Amino acid sequence: MRDLYLAVDVGTGGLRSALVARNGRILAFSHKEHEQIVPRFGWAEQRPSDWWTGTLETISNVFRKVENAHARVAAICVCGQMHGTVLIDEAGNLTREAVPLWNDKRTAPQVSEFEDRVPLEKILPIAANRPATAWPAFKIAWLAENDRHALERAATLLMPKDWINFCLTGERAQDHTEASLSFLMDWKTREWSKTLCDLTGVPQKLLPPLRQPGDILGHLRAEVAEQIGLSSNIPVLVGAGDYPMALIGSGVTRSGMGSDVTGTSTIITLMHDEAVIDAEVSNVIAANGLWGAMTLLDAGGDAVRWARRAFHTNERSYEQIALDAEQAPVGANKLFFLPYLSGERFRPSSRAQFFGLTAAHGISDLHRAVLEGVAFSVRMRLDKLQGNHGRPERIVAASGGAKNALWLRIKASMYNVPYLVPEELECGVIGAAMLMARASGDAPDLETAARRMVRFSGEIAPNPQWVEIYDRMMPIYAGIYEASSALNEQLDRLS
Repeated sequence: MRDLYLAVDVGTGGLRSALVARNGRILAFSHKEHEQIVPRFGWAEQRPSDWWTGTLETISNVFRKVENAHARVAAICVCGQMHGTVLIDEAGNLTREAVPLWNDKRTAPQVSEFEDRVPLEKILPIAANRPATAWPAFKIAWLAENDRHALERAATLLMPKDWINFCLTGERAQDHTEASLSFLMDWKTREWSKTLCDLTGVPQKLLPPLRQPGDILGHLRAEVAEQIGLSSNIPVLVGAGDYPMALIGSGVTRSGMGSDVTGTSTIITLMHDEAVIDAEVSNVIAANGLWGAMTLLDAGGDAVRWARRAFHTNERSYEQIALDAEQAPVGANKLFFLPYLSGERFRPSSRAQFFGLTAAHGISDLHRAVLEGVAFSVRMRLDKLQGNHGRPERIVAASGGAKNALWLRIKASMYNVPYLVPEELECGVIGAAMLMARASGDAPDLETAARRMVRFSGEIAPNPQWVEIYDRMMPIYAGIYEASSALNEQLDRLS
């Protein structure tokens, strides 16, 4: 009986594979880290060949952990980090060994030039998003100016999970979740936009067919099937970006629900039937087709990871650091932390800083200020996401940040909204399993799959005392943020 779903997640920090049962339980899991290349400040690259190596290795690992797994796999579905701009030629070869990632800021000049040339009111109603350094359209613009040979050789633009799909099946496609954040898709028609291609200079011939995440893309290439020990008739789904996949995998499947996906970055999302057209709101299509109005902060878990490295040279565990932060009072003794360690999408020159530091502060205050600083930065943009629909009744937390109990209590009180936590935090994996359940006929729709596969461990309510303190601190945080903006730009000019 084919009762297992094979999910693959191309993360920024590593490649993950999992075998998931029909009830949503992860039976086997394997993770392989891959390197992030940082040639200079604000740049971030990875080698797609490392993703493929990790895919093969982690699939092999999970098969060894479950009896008769090879004969029980019903389907394969891949999700992955978004915006990584992978170019392949007609033969399927990479035209660049390393590709710019979602958090790569080198496209800031191209974004600035576009904003000077094209009025926002002209393109916002088409793209449902403002220009940003992350979007693939501007990564192509950078390549046109700085690596034209790679661009001229290219036949197809793929995202990281699409490239893994190509390696698995030989098929070229993108899905609507990725395209919705490409700055190349018309949000109303859900098709590639000739207007946006013309304005950004992206050759439309590079854009592959757009498919639904739950569609069957193809079947395993014979040589790959033999290499990993599966039948070549195993279907491979189109899949989705890791974040849109994690939305449904955390049970956020209906309009009016909220989501907090904190991994390397932090993404807060409110679900709606249509995009929220606002210059300060980004819009993404979830893996079930709903629109998510979101705010994304490039710092999330990355800020905690930085503090661990900077303060302890990685010698203390994340659990020990969380205990340190627990010792500090709410508000970290009036210490503020701006978490923009790698800039921001809409303000690439932003920097991180502590504000209010005195001799009385200790390491516990510093660690708590880091956690609160990420939450303050999200709150500055939260109201815009409402789209006149009001705060959500609940926010579902997912990914690695959901493992930090103190951080969840801080967020619930910072936003004054109760938090729910799924029992299974690998929500991208569960979302992929939900799509496979529907595609294989095991579930009639995603709502049924969600009821079967997603379970919640409990609710975290806002602390009224903390709510009051954060309400008083928020205007100060916003003032520090705005006052620093001009200084950050001056800092950039020093180099």
